[in-house]
Amino acid sequence: MANVLDLRRRIRSVKSTRQITKAMKMVSAAKLRRAQDRAMTARPYAKMITSVLASLTRRIEIFDPETGNLRHPLFATRPEKKILLIVVSGEKGFAGAFNTNILKTSFQFIAANGDKEIDVEAIGRKAKDQMRRRYPAAVYTETIGENPADESALTIRKRERKAAVEVVGDHQGLLDKLTADKVFAIAESVIARYVHEEIDACYLVYNEFKSVIQQRIVVERLLPLMELGKQQVTEAVEPTTEEKERAGEAAISAGIALEPADTHEADEEAAKFGTSEVDYIYEQPAEELFNGLLPQYVSSMLYHALAESVAAEHAARMTAMDAATNNASDMIDALTLHMNRVRQAAITKEIIEIVSGAAAL
Repeated sequence: MANVLDLRRRIRSVKSTRQITKAMKMVSAAKLRRAQDRAMTARPYAKMITSVLASLTRRIEIFDPETGNLRHPLFATRPEKKILLIVVSGEKGFAGAFNTNILKTSFQFIAANGDKEIDVEAIGRKAKDQMRRRYPAAVYTETIGENPADESALTIRKRERKAAVEVVGDHQGLLDKLTADKVFAIAESVIARYVHEEIDACYLVYNEFKSVIQQRIVVERLLPLMELGKQQVTEAVEPTTEEKERAGEAAISAGIALEPADTHEADEEAAKFGTSEVDYIYEQPAEELFNGLLPQYVSSMLYHALAESVAAEHAARMTAMDAATNNASDMIDALTLHMNRVRQAAITKEIIEIVSGAAAL
């Protein structure tokens, strides 16, 4: 049985832990506010570029008269035999089940498509570690062109697939300093693979964040494009009522709004941009503009998903640290009560010994 001194040491240790978890909660709350603002400021751009593209589709001949489909290669659909799966996790731990749920959904998607070749690209350290631990990395061989003596000879890069599921790349640290340039580079790489038919589809697994109590893990089809401005969610995992309540309590205690800011009017204005039934005059040909803006559109979709994932990670860490702080407070109360009982028992024992000694005399 622990004595009073041991219990006091343990109480001090738990109090120190509570201070750390409380500080981590406030840091995550501050980062969550910035992440929410970044995600919200990216929406008008996405709305406007969607409106411009929708306007261009009505002014140029980009539809195939025979099939009725858009002629651009990003709209071309084909049987999904080779899939690129982009998994967006967190960079750090202490976020509850945030990373576990994302990885679980990713593994379920891979298992459901076991008859296909899947390339995995991990964004975030947690996804990188788990994917590289479970699946082999893709192997590439480089050979020089027909005339090795010619310095201008092209280097031919070939891939030797050894497994149905392989890791083709990772982007650790990207979410710590999320910039549009880095995201556009990833989007360009994905688009190039799709256009050259190295993949038949691209899916994105991430945590969609609307507010602290409105978030879910989704599997979204990034390519091929089906309809501009419409999200292609193929699977979604909703949080439980208990998880929503816990997140709401953590947000209230940290001073975070439960509902997102009302941007309805701004969204409506952005959606009207370039959609009037008038004959616009473009500096470049409309078809050239359309082909140039589509990669920007795909990049904006990817950037928005990453920005929401960052906000969701901070919200999950804030909730987890709030629960840890509350548990530490409960443990301190229980240990204090136990310590008082042990001390009272020790005092009672001493009194009994003194009284017994006095009676013996």
